Amino acid sequence: MKQLSNESTGKRLNVLTMPVVNPDAAGIDVAATMHTVAVRPGADQVNVREFGAFTEDLYQIASWLKDCQVTTVAMESTGVYWKQLYLVLVEQGFEVALVNASHVKNVSGKKTDMEDAMWIQKLHSCGLLRSSFLPDDATESLRSLVRHRKRLLEDSSKYVLRMQKALELMNIKLHGVISDLMGKTGKAIVQAILGGERKAENFVQYIDPRIKAPAETIRKSLVGNWRAEHLFLLEENYKLYEFIQQRVGRCDQEIEQYLQQQAAMSNEGIVEQEPEEIEKKKTKKKDKNHPAFNVRGYLEKIHGVDVLEIYGINGGTALEILAETGTDLSKWEDESKFVRWLNLCPNNKITGGKLISSTVLKKKAGAATKAFRAAANGLQRSDNWLGDYFRRKKAKGGNKYAIIATARKLAIIYYKMVRYKQSFKPLDVQEYQEKYKAAKIAMLEKQLAKLKAAA
Repeated sequence: MKQLSNESTGKRLNVLTMPVVNPDAAGIDVAATMHTVAVRPGADQVNVREFGAFTEDLYQIASWLKDCQVTTVAMESTGVYWKQLYLVLVEQGFEVALVNASHVKNVSGKKTDMEDAMWIQKLHSCGLLRSSFLPDDATESLRSLVRHRKRLLEDSSKYVLRMQKALELMNIKLHGVISDLMGKTGKAIVQAILGGERKAENFVQYIDPRIKAPAETIRKSLVGNWRAEHLFLLEENYKLYEFIQQRVGRCDQEIEQYLQQQAAMSNEGIVEQEPEEIEKKKTKKKDKNHPAFNVRGYLEKIHGVDVLEIYGINGGTALEILAETGTDLSKWEDESKFVRWLNLCPNNKITGGKLISSTVLKKKAGAATKAFRAAANGLQRSDNWLGDYFRRKKAKGGNKYAIIATARKLAIIYYKMVRYKQSFKPLDVQEYQEKYKAAKIAMLEKQLAKLKAAA
């Protein structure tokens, strides 16, 4: 632990003369190898200290804060370095606010860790900092597993691309005539190649009847130069792909256990559906990356409503959103706060009573935002009112504009369903289009009346 002098606070900390709201507040500048902690002047002989980042150092921070009679602490959300310190402080009974670093960095003056910590402490004592959204323990655990599963799927796709490259280098054009190299037909042919088969006509038996490409075209695509080094690379990448798929299955088992625990927290718990009940429900088409368990059943018991009824949202998407937002959406006051957190709405800037900018903030999208955007992108050709809305927005502002606008619609529907336990009530496409036409006619008539009045 290193004690620091606070003689050179400079003019930076004197610019704030607002009333103190949290007198017993502390500020922490978080880093990888050390944490700089500041308390109010007078709480100790030296009100700024540096601590290490080892576990025993974290408990020393908590002990010193207790000696200084601190009750609330603010810290920057720097990477993942804040997580263990946050857990220790919460365990020791402190109220901890995790603050977005961009909210405290735009201050003139020489930048040092000591001044950063003192500035955070000053802002927090005046009540100027808001804590970021933090999930509960159950959601945090589920989030780690779902994110890991997504990374595994991304890694597996890389090995598929490498298999395609190995085939291309042998002039085997299989991946050019079938849509999925790791589908039923593609996997059977790759396994036959690795088993030693080289005659193109012998691969016809592995072609699934659903393949649209003619058998003769597939036969021609499998005539090439069977070089040993590329066959070796094909085999290696296929085995690595299969290994990752096994890890995905293991991850699915862990995720299912956590979903069972969350479902058990409700009064109803998980009730297995009968096959007849499953058939009666409209099931969405599952892809090969879909979890190997009844995602819909678990989510319906956890939320109390069936969020998979929302157009564009499948089991994988809903699982990602649950892992990022949790089950208690009351942490956001209303749907407008929810979509703002997701960065799915314009960042309106008003000065002098005029709107000078309304663009969406350019920042890295979170996992929940990406999930809603992916769901919206899948609605481009759908025959429902949300698909019609997407196409109308695309004609107005382009594809990116339509994705954000439609994702915002989906997020609002999801918020209302989960928080207020409202079932999904889709609009009729014809009624929606007629309503839009009527509104547009009314707007044009109003503009025409203004032009006539001005003439």
